[in-house]
Amino acid sequence: MSRPIFPLSVFPEFCFLKLNEREIAVTVNVLSYNRCLETDNNRILRGEVPSAEDIRAMAQADAIILPQGCRESLYFAARRACRHVFPNYDVFFAFPAKTGQAALFQKMGVPHPQTLAFLCVSHYSGISLPFSYPFVFKFGWGGEGNNVFLIRSAAELHQCLVLAAGYEQQGKRGFLVQQYIATGGRSLRVVVIGRDFYPYWRCVAGGGFYTNLARGAFIDHESLPHLQQQAVAVLRDFCGATGINLAGFDFLFADGDINQIPLFLEINFCFRCRGLGGVDRYHRYLEQAVKAWLAEVREEMSGPLPLDIAAEDAIL
Repeated sequence: MSRPIFPLSVFPEFCFLKLNEREIAVTVNVLSYNRCLETDNNRILRGEVPSAEDIRAMAQADAIILPQGCRESLYFAARRACRHVFPNYDVFFAFPAKTGQAALFQKMGVPHPQTLAFLCVSHYSGISLPFSYPFVFKFGWGGEGNNVFLIRSAAELHQCLVLAAGYEQQGKRGFLVQQYIATGGRSLRVVVIGRDFYPYWRCVAGGGFYTNLARGAFIDHESLPHLQQQAVAVLRDFCGATGINLAGFDFLFADGDINQIPLFLEINFCFRCRGLGGVDRYHRYLEQAVKAWLAEVREEMSGPLPLDIAAEDAIL
């Protein structure tokens, strides 16, 4: 499947205001590192860090569009050079991996399964857990259910701790243990793209533990719309507070709980598109979001109208 390219017509370089028959052009220099979003000024990061030419181009830009899951070096070079960067990955790098996300949920005070994070196996020794078997053991990396285990016994926990010790020998550290939430075999994914939210359930027959599509779960857009909207509402506030504008959030709802509330589980800054309807539809959603974001940038750059010009004389 060919990758769609959204041309400059989607991201115009000039915005015009008409004030008392006088045209004032507001120039917006858009620099894109995203090969799917084409402007007059496109670049590709060559190497692990931005070059001197990259830095100069960023310094001249009014807005910078980065690829999903970009390198930390590229992101912070863009952030230092330009006020307007899409997507906002401040939280992605400030609270890395699943262990960082657990700290973020606690810091933000949002409902989430009770979670304890550990940097290494030695830190776990002697800990008395606040929940009983079964519980969840997760490494700080991985996706689609990989490196996530439902622990039903001390023997299974020992196996995971041995595995964690082996990873530490490879320089890979960090794991968490988490309260198990029985969900009836469903989790809610809500994808945020710009200011838009796209929820859908991931369900597994028989009420199994893993609700990942890669493990055989199926997509359900229709069921329990009130719970979907409840999650979107809390996520809208969360994204407003954190600035996150491109990610897939996973929520759990406790099965059989009369007062079901959405529990934040994980944030996926790199996510698959199947639940959105495929790659092409995702790119259309991304185009729409970036276009709206650039409109906000242009509005900010245009500034307030002069005081001696009546509002009714201004035609956007």
